[in-house]
Amino acid sequence: MSMNIYYDNDADLSLLSGKKIVIVGYGSQGHAHALNLRDSGMDVRIGLRKDSGSWKKAEEAGFVVQEVGAASADADIIMILTPDEVASEMYESDIKAGLTAGKYLACAHGFNIHFKKIVPPEEVNVFMVAPKGPGHLVRSEFEKGRGVPCLIALAQDPSGDTKPVALAYASAIGGGRAAILETSFKEETETDLFGEQTVLCGGVTELMRAGFETLVDAGYAPEMAYFECLHEMKLIVDLIYEGGITNMRYSISNTAEFGDMTRGKRVIGDETRAAMKNILADIQSGKFADEWMNEYRSGLPRFNALRKEGASHRAEVVGDNLRGMMPWLQQDRLVDKAKN
Repeated sequence: MSMNIYYDNDADLSLLSGKKIVIVGYGSQGHAHALNLRDSGMDVRIGLRKDSGSWKKAEEAGFVVQEVGAASADADIIMILTPDEVASEMYESDIKAGLTAGKYLACAHGFNIHFKKIVPPEEVNVFMVAPKGPGHLVRSEFEKGRGVPCLIALAQDPSGDTKPVALAYASAIGGGRAAILETSFKEETETDLFGEQTVLCGGVTELMRAGFETLVDAGYAPEMAYFECLHEMKLIVDLIYEGGITNMRYSISNTAEFGDMTRGKRVIGDETRAAMKNILADIQSGKFADEWMNEYRSGLPRFNALRKEGASHRAEVVGDNLRGMMPWLQQDRLVDKAKN
């Protein structure tokens, strides 16, 4: 099934002119959307809770910052860029009351709309603009005159112009410089969660840690294990990012390519594929969404324990020491916690 693909010349930014855009949240995506929109000439303000640690950062970046309820009531377009687990509560307590007919409610991930954790009034337009990259990359690419591809999707369109507005928004944050692809809330949400859990985050991190542990437990130096199983992952991923798996295999040695093609399926075999299908089923049924929301409402005990366990893994300790020997890694960082 082919996707509709759009670019800057398909978008009419004048549709955003005169509209007050509120970015709810000023984290990775929030700061990028806000800064890019402002640089594109839009009227942008930030909605935050009064006790938010991001309030000062947003003010120092030159934005008008308001509490979420007041900002939402005064806005024409409300883009929710808070964490999934926070958004539904904030919607009920601060945003819902200010949603009047003809307004636009937007998000960068379909989780809450698709799983009905947020159910907007029928007379409100609902769309998604989801950059396919972290916010820090969305900002840095925009500053270079480039862009990160974006997905757009519609959930409700009572005004009849929600798609052009979504296209304009995606273009204004840089998406049209690369590509704007049209999808659905269901497809974006379920594929995004699946990719994170089985490949990009869960799969890759567990694979790297398993490789590290196998070498160290066999008596090899932890530093060697880190370089081979974690550090060099970036070199391989950059080659894939640039030109796909074939491009990566072209660049590596014949020995490495032969080992890749003959041993990879022994690591990722039928058991892994069966686990992936089960994980996808949990996502599609809403079981994972309910599990995550229940975890959040219980105070995140398992989440915090797993996060602490992960941060103390021996690969993290070894890696921290090795990165200290490579000061260039600290230059021009995409993530600077003091600023974004």
